[in-house]
Amino acid sequence: MIVDAEALFPGVYRIKGRIATENMVLGRKVYGEELFAVGGKEYRSWTPYRSKLSAAISNGMKTMEIREGSNVLYLGASTGTTPSHVSDIVGMRGRVYCVEISERSMRDLVGLCQHRGNMLPILNDASRPEAYADIVEECDVIYQDVSAKEQAGILKANSRFLKSGGYAYFVIKSQSIDISRSPSEVFKAELESLSGKFDVVEKIGLEPYDSMHLFVVLKKR
Repeated sequence: MIVDAEALFPGVYRIKGRIATENMVLGRKVYGEELFAVGGKEYRSWTPYRSKLSAAISNGMKTMEIREGSNVLYLGASTGTTPSHVSDIVGMRGRVYCVEISERSMRDLVGLCQHRGNMLPILNDASRPEAYADIVEECDVIYQDVSAKEQAGILKANSRFLKSGGYAYFVIKSQSIDISRSPSEVFKAELESLSGKFDVVEKIGLEPYDSMHLFVVLKKR
């Protein structure tokens, strides 16, 4: 049986019905994902149950501005599951600035970055972008997935690094913001607070992979 890699976006593929990226570090897994050899290249399975970006793609996201050569500021990098796939996509011409507040997660993230020359680990609080302003260069994309009450505020504060016309991929976690309000109310309020700085390009629900989250693609004015 011949297996093909169907391109969904530049650097993102569907193989055997699963989303995948071409592995930048041959033979090395990040979180136990399956590796595929197709057409002389190696690909990593990108499960939507472990990555909200993969879930958004699985649910029909149309706007993919993370591409080869992109500089990406990743807020809430955790141990590096999704950032590693972003690393595959942007390649060595791009850079992934990985901001993470947890020292425990950072230990794993640092180990990952040692094998990926385009990933830079930054142990810091994403709500304090001034602390890493001398490290992060102008970015094409901000990706934010943080569990905090002031999620829109964090994105606005970090928009200083995003070029004019750049894109933000914003995961709104309603339960981290206010459990007393319905998720739809929280989503609406967060997006209204960003309306002076960003335009909404797409809104994608993440069910069945994640509940009470909204994945939003924004464009900086």
